[in-house]
Parts: sequence; C-alpha cells; structure tokens
Amino acid sequence: MRLKNVPGSREVIEGSAYNILAPEQYRGKWQEFLGNGNPIHIEIGMGKGRFLMTLAALHPDGEYVGIEKYSSVLIRAVQKQEERRLPNLHFIRMDAEEIQKVFGPGEVGRIYLNFSDPWPKDRHAKRRLTSKEFLKRYEGILTPDGVLEFKTDNRKLFDFSLESAAEAGWKLQECTFDLHQEEAMVRENVMTEYEERFSAEGNPICKMVITQV
Repeated sequence: MRLKNVPGSREVIEGSAYNILAPEQYRGKWQEFLGNGNPIHIEIGMGKGRFLMTLAALHPDGEYVGIEKYSSVLIRAVQKQEERRLPNLHFIRMDAEEIQKVFGPGEVGRIYLNFSDPWPKDRHAKRRLTSKEFLKRYEGILTPDGVLEFKTDNRKLFDFSLESAAEAGWKLQECTFDLHQEEAMVRENVMTEYEERFSAEGNPICKMVITQV
C-alpha cells in the first residue's frame, strides 16, 4: 500500500513530548522510565491511534505504548494526543522487527494486533505480524502470563495466524470467526476505525486471544 507523504510529519513527531526518542535506552528500564509500576500494553501497527487512545482513557491505571512504522500515519495519532494529553499513552516510531531491541524480557503484559497488513504473497509470510518469527519476538518481551490479542477481517490471515500460534506452542484462550455475534467477547470490545468500517460493510471480524501458558 502506497502511503501519502505528509511534509514535516517526522519533525512534528520528534518534537512531541508523547513520542519516545531513542527507545532502545529504556530496554529493561521501562518501569523506571514510566515511574508508576503499571502494566505496559503495546499496540503494534497502531495507525491513527483511535483504539489505543480509547483504551488509555478507559484504563488510566495502565500504560499504553503505540508502535507505528510510518510517520505519515503516526502524525495523526500524535496530533490527537497533543489535544487530549492522556498521561498514560506514548508512541514509538519504529519497525516491529526491532521490538526486542526496545523491550526486554517480561516488560510487556499485553500486545494488540489490529487489522495488520496481510502480506498475501507466500514469500512474504515472515513479515506477517502473527508469523512464527514474530511470535518468537513477542515471547522475548511478554511477561510469563502475557497475552496477545489479534483482530482482522481477513479470514486467510486469521487461519494462518491460528496455525502459526499452534505451531509455535502458544495456547488459544479465546477465538471467534464473527466477533460481533459473540456476546461475551464483544461486551468490552473497543473498535478500531477499520473494524467499524468493515463491520458496517457486513464483513465478519475474527479475533483470537493467545498466551504462552
């Protein structure tokens, strides 16, 4: 997908107090940096930030870190956060492949993956955020009882993700192929912009919740 360049976006992001520069320096020291001992939840590929901002507002006792690779996308989240100023929400502009350089073992309690790029070609399977390669990276940063939540409207990607999780030895805690028809699972569901649009178009939303134990 070709993204439209937003002139000056990188400079605005780097100048925001909510953007964490050189995050590698906090590896193994995130609790010290954040200073409150609250569990850290991250969203990888956070887009414009609606999902994570909603969670941060609903759960002020949690710490939320949004990870996004593209400045032209992250700039929208930064602009919204500059208006809302949620104290428990920060951003990192980085490639998810570098996640273990930023977070140390046991520093993250929960990972959210929402409507990730499906990378449909087989030769690109390793780039999918639910591939065995990425699951291995997540194992290196999650707490022993850490949780990963994944939502998508792409059934092929979802089936691939279920297979990857099983092959990697993760435990399936919850699973649905039509989230909005599952009363128990949808009760506290926070929708993303994509989810709202796809649901309105009649596309079923798939969701899985997996853990290492």
